[in-house]
Amino acid sequence: MDQNLFNDICLQQLTLSGVHEGETVVVLTRGGERGEYADAFLWAIQKLGATGYHMRLPSPASAGGAWAVGDSGLGRIPLAVDALKAADMVVDCTFLLFSPEQFAIQDAGTRILTAVEPPELLARLMPTTELRERVETGAELLAKASSMRITSPHGTDVTYKLGMYPTMSEYGYTDTPGRWDHWPAAFVFTGGSDDGVDGKIVLAPGDVLLPFNTYVQTPVEITIEAGFIRDIRGGKGSSGLDADLLASYIKSFDDPRGYGMSHVGWGLDERAHWHGLTQFGGGMGMELRSFYGNVMFSIGPNNELGGPNDTACHFDIPMRGNSLYLDDELIVDAGELTVPEMRPVNRR
Repeated sequence: MDQNLFNDICLQQLTLSGVHEGETVVVLTRGGERGEYADAFLWAIQKLGATGYHMRLPSPASAGGAWAVGDSGLGRIPLAVDALKAADMVVDCTFLLFSPEQFAIQDAGTRILTAVEPPELLARLMPTTELRERVETGAELLAKASSMRITSPHGTDVTYKLGMYPTMSEYGYTDTPGRWDHWPAAFVFTGGSDDGVDGKIVLAPGDVLLPFNTYVQTPVEITIEAGFIRDIRGGKGSSGLDADLLASYIKSFDDPRGYGMSHVGWGLDERAHWHGLTQFGGGMGMELRSFYGNVMFSIGPNNELGGPNDTACHFDIPMRGNSLYLDDELIVDAGELTVPEMRPVNRR
């Protein structure tokens, strides 16, 4: 993307996020990654009259430079954490999610925006106040529920006991002290009670495995009891390849907490494409987490919700064509939202 265009969309984003004169905003990057993001955000920060600077972390030295879930690199640089805690806002171009340092920065009242997706995707899925309102409507409904049930024509029938963990909303910008969001995003989620998820989930062709960034090709049957996966196997007529890949990946962490059921919710952005993995290399999959009417469940860490599970084994799995009930009220009907206030104007 042309740098001037990138500057403009970052200005739109920071305007939505309430950046103003007198604030301090830090742009955080790692190694040689996303230098153009830092340039664009710093330009936008200046245009809004705020004070900004760029903090660049070294590339990870372990695992051949690969990033690991929950390892921000900041744990070894406490002075950097203190600096980020002193800022009004951090633009995170490294992906701090699940790290203790992110939680510490938020607890200090600093708001955080993660921006790591390709610029073209950031532009196409620019947040709007209208989308925020629809997301917050979903969050209000979810926060009041005591149970969730998910079903599908493929055989999914799983129940979550709710109320143990808070409801979270993501709509792509943050103007509230201590709040984290991810650009782009448009979904709501919460977590089931630690021992309160039971039933069967059947993944169908076209469902999405993140962070594999792949589409399911063959059915996968997942049996859950008391909040943990007890069995993963290929579905009827399946070669079992997707089931084997999923099971092998979780097993490789040698951590029983990797089988724990984490957050669950649904997507609301009608502009997001289910086929998004075919574009830009898929990015980090935020478009797939957000596409309208998807039902997404997560495996692994729940510390984002305040839970005790901080395993490095993590999956988000958005599914198509599922139905979701809150306290027996149908909220998502085979991929279509039923509540008018959650639907875009042209679908009401």
